[in-house]
Amino acid sequence: MIHEGNTLTAETPVVESGHDYASLTDLVSGLVEKPTPRWWWIAFAISASIGALGGVMTIYVISTGLGIWGLNQTVGWAFPIANFVFWIGIGHAGTLISAILFLFRQKWRSSLNRAAEAMTLFAVCCAGLFVMIHLGRPWVFWYLAPVPSANEIYPNFRSALSWDFAAVATYGTVSLMFWYLGLLPDLATIRDRATTRGRQKLYGFFALGWRGSARHWRNYEMAYLMLAALATPLVVSVHTIVSFDFATSVIPGWHSTIFPPYFVTGAIFSGLAMVITLMVPLRVLCRLKDVVTIHHLENMCKLIVATGLLIGYAYMVEFWTAWYGGNKFERYAFLNRAAGPYAWCFWTMVACNVVIPQLFWIRWFRTTPWVMFIVAILVNVGMWFERFVIIATSLHRDYLPSSWKMFRPTWVDVLQFLGSFGLFLTLFLLFVRFVPMVAMSEVKGVLPVANPHGTWSRRSELKEAVL
Repeated sequence: MIHEGNTLTAETPVVESGHDYASLTDLVSGLVEKPTPRWWWIAFAISASIGALGGVMTIYVISTGLGIWGLNQTVGWAFPIANFVFWIGIGHAGTLISAILFLFRQKWRSSLNRAAEAMTLFAVCCAGLFVMIHLGRPWVFWYLAPVPSANEIYPNFRSALSWDFAAVATYGTVSLMFWYLGLLPDLATIRDRATTRGRQKLYGFFALGWRGSARHWRNYEMAYLMLAALATPLVVSVHTIVSFDFATSVIPGWHSTIFPPYFVTGAIFSGLAMVITLMVPLRVLCRLKDVVTIHHLENMCKLIVATGLLIGYAYMVEFWTAWYGGNKFERYAFLNRAAGPYAWCFWTMVACNVVIPQLFWIRWFRTTPWVMFIVAILVNVGMWFERFVIIATSLHRDYLPSSWKMFRPTWVDVLQFLGSFGLFLTLFLLFVRFVPMVAMSEVKGVLPVANPHGTWSRRSELKEAVL
């Protein structure tokens, strides 16, 4: 790597160790072609067991009723809706890294976008499950869709919950198309390298006849650009609509115009942290340090600092608005958050989301993988507490003191939440095992050997001379 003192220059290679087309293909394809490593089986067994436990709890909830949750007459939304907003937020980093950075021609995204896109899909699956279960009768979830029912009872289009269904369904569909389209060249590569007839047929079926012709590449690049342009506004629209679930009400603590940008920023913030949480161990376990470099992770840390500062600004604006608005109920709602019975949740949220990410101003912290991993986990802890604080502390003390009631999660609430992590990690591990987790076709396009303005030999000599 080319250095000037301790600073990465503009010539920092996206891929290290002098990889060419063949060596990069062997490295990434080997994750799919080689025998399953032991660490994968251990991780899969643990995550699948936790996911199965969550599935058992879900069956228990549906068969028994929502009364086994910690919900009560005052706090009608709590863990399930907090989990829904949390998982929807996790999915936003995939579109940010893939679509927005693609439109801005950021080359370093090419090593992370495939895993981030897959993370988006799995997070949306986890989020959708919580909403369906929270309906109480999940078998009639289709009432949320804009179709007439058998009894001619149309959905209430004025409800933000109906908007949620349309927004999340659209986001999930476009994300799936965007992810799958980017997979086609790499699936064809695995097909052509297959050593058995079964693998060749399987990957050939999903490659949709890709042959890498000029016509294929032209259509692929046009479609990829169009989907990136379509997915970009969805980053803003989806979590904006999720925030309308709260902002369109008149409950103190929810009725605020800052919620749309506040929710969008928080979603990107938590999603970036989840990408770091997944990629720091995987780059070691999958031997991808040359492809997912410290330079990539450092850029992610810089984005976390930027979004973390915006989150801190949003927290301050919320308190300023409550004070300056002169509404005594609004003032009390925010004072209750900071000094009431849930104050420990609020200050945990502030510490994890505002204070701890500031460590990334120091280069050592944002270039040390184990530090990144810990900070990223703490950020996601803080973001979950943020959703819980918004929901529970705004509901548990109503206008009438006689209606005040604390929310305490039951063991079913906790196990279902843990089960969602098990489902998410199980799906992600299956993705890592059977699909190239790095976009080979895109990374090859940013290799030095692909640069038409220089020669590979000169770049190799320059790197050796500097090192």
